[in-house]
Amino acid sequence: MAEQDALVIFTPSGKRGRVPRGTPVLTAARQLGVDLDSVCGGRGICSKCQVTPGYGEFPKHGVHVAADALSEWNQVEERYDRVRGLAKGRRLGCQARIMGDVVIDVPPESQVHKQVVRKEATARAIVMDPASRLYYVEVAEPDMHEPSGDFERLKAALKEQWQVADVEADLDILRKLQPTLRKGEWKVTVALNKGNHDARARVLEVWPGFFEGRLYGLAIDLGSTTIAAHLCDLRNGQVLASAGVMNPQIRFGEDLMSRVSYAMMNPGGDVEMTRAVRGAINDLAKEIAKDAGIDPQLIVETTFVCNPVMHHLLLGIDPVELGQAPFALAVSESLAFDASELELSAINSDARVYILPCIAGHVGADCAAVALAEEPHKSEDMVLIVDVGTNAEILLGNKDKVLACSSPTGPAFEGAQISSGQRAAPGAIERLQIDPETKAPRFKVIGCDLWSDEAGFAEATAATGITGICGSGIIEAVAEMRAAGIVDPSGLIGSAEQVGSPRLVAEGRTHAYLIHDGAAEGGPRITVTQGDIRAIQLAKSALYAGARLLMDELGIDKVDRVVLAGAFGAHISAKHAMILGMIPDAPLENVISAGNAAGTGARIALCNVAAREEIEAVVGRIHKVETAIEPRFQEHFVNANALPHAVDAFPELGKVVTLPDVSFNSGGDRDRGRRRRRG
Repeated sequence: MAEQDALVIFTPSGKRGRVPRGTPVLTAARQLGVDLDSVCGGRGICSKCQVTPGYGEFPKHGVHVAADALSEWNQVEERYDRVRGLAKGRRLGCQARIMGDVVIDVPPESQVHKQVVRKEATARAIVMDPASRLYYVEVAEPDMHEPSGDFERLKAALKEQWQVADVEADLDILRKLQPTLRKGEWKVTVALNKGNHDARARVLEVWPGFFEGRLYGLAIDLGSTTIAAHLCDLRNGQVLASAGVMNPQIRFGEDLMSRVSYAMMNPGGDVEMTRAVRGAINDLAKEIAKDAGIDPQLIVETTFVCNPVMHHLLLGIDPVELGQAPFALAVSESLAFDASELELSAINSDARVYILPCIAGHVGADCAAVALAEEPHKSEDMVLIVDVGTNAEILLGNKDKVLACSSPTGPAFEGAQISSGQRAAPGAIERLQIDPETKAPRFKVIGCDLWSDEAGFAEATAATGITGICGSGIIEAVAEMRAAGIVDPSGLIGSAEQVGSPRLVAEGRTHAYLIHDGAAEGGPRITVTQGDIRAIQLAKSALYAGARLLMDELGIDKVDRVVLAGAFGAHISAKHAMILGMIPDAPLENVISAGNAAGTGARIALCNVAAREEIEAVVGRIHKVETAIEPRFQEHFVNANALPHAVDAFPELGKVVTLPDVSFNSGGDRDRGRRRRRG
């Protein structure tokens, strides 16, 4: 490695490497296997390779990015910006050259394999009682003998014809009211909103005559890694479209504490992150309205669920206090705003925003939304609800008491910080099985229903290729490796001689398991390395330790039911989760998926005003356990490093899976038999 080589880190993939100074960003991306598009051969014509460099301190990556980390704008970029326009902060990857250590974000539109945000809407019957409704009224014409304003007569009509009193309107509505009344010949349709925060009903929009359209709302799950939105018809709750994007804040740090650190170390960093996430939400709103074929001005209401750091950054509040004890929130109660206050310009300017309450400094509105959707406070049996993302939200309890905590699992479950890892996109391995005798894998990739050993698989995946392994794929891979005797209980990968398979390849002092070798076709070699195993062990240990801590608080050793929520819960089998020791032992038939429970909670709050009051009351009764200051958490974390666990027995898992009792330490047991793991 030359002394002058610069370190380049690409997000959201997390791929990094050193390249000679002066290397174009596009060239570096190709060398490191980063998904960056280009169709013009690097001539600055197609604009497909746009990237966003980050500057300042990046504690997570251990780098400082200087202002001159990339070359200055050249004539090609200046011409492109002049003719077609470049968004602020963007560079053309084919033109910008790496001159120093740099962190570069590849936005979704610049990725060849577009992100698949797996937070689809879960079917759910919701009692409709929306805050926003349409009212058709006939307004009295002005009379010189009874002088009154048009708005006052509109209010009188609403009170007389619909029994709606105490109505208010902002200046935008007042400006358009007179021409609308006259165009409709004193007959208008009014959109009113009255949420549980409002003493008065608010006029959101007014149309001449009878308006035959619908009102729509957005339920948004604002996560650390992805932002998912569901467009709902406010008359019947139907989800008309769902869409998602990567959270652009990833370039400031993949986990929450990295973003807090960025705000601490870079003056104005919080403002920068707020601007980025609001811009992404506006883009998402435009996309989802286009997909559904509706006018975005008909989106008159939005609900948000998010963790505390995202909550503060959405609101434009510096999250620095959330990075240190006592992890104080600026505000924890539910909030209501006009969309314009949050710069949500892609929807109706008078739209209303409702943000669910946060439970505590590290347990946010997303956890409250899960509680609203899954109702642990109404459960007769002891239920553990796990919503896994970059930060895990955990609920445990029943109708007598509910506890909550968060656990810093990190981004490994989402395919980040994994050697062949990538976000969920067509071509990514998402399912995997390993033959326990031959150690040969078979797998499925996103975008293809066939397994890799089935006829027609090569033809079906020719367009996307086999590009890497996403979160669900790496979880199943590690679990299958443990079940096949390729990995021992400590997480150590065996050698080819110990395991009896040439798929185990030496990498220095450790070994890696080869899943797929696409080198002959110009594709990647996809392996699971020892570093990957360790990353998954750290993530799953944090998750299990959080759950075990809550169980200690209630004085219990087992749970009756486990609910897996979020994208993780929808795509990972209970068996694989338990082999890894991600969740406590329980009958596999009692481990169920709730889909995107946080998104479901957001939809319930969007469609039912009473549900907002319910969850606000429930949150006040949930007891928060702080993992960051609880000494037992570290003890549980260390014990949970083993696969599935160093101390806790897994008798229910043992009924369906016999884990090989192997050890690959130097001089250790090289037995490849199938003895049941002793618990």
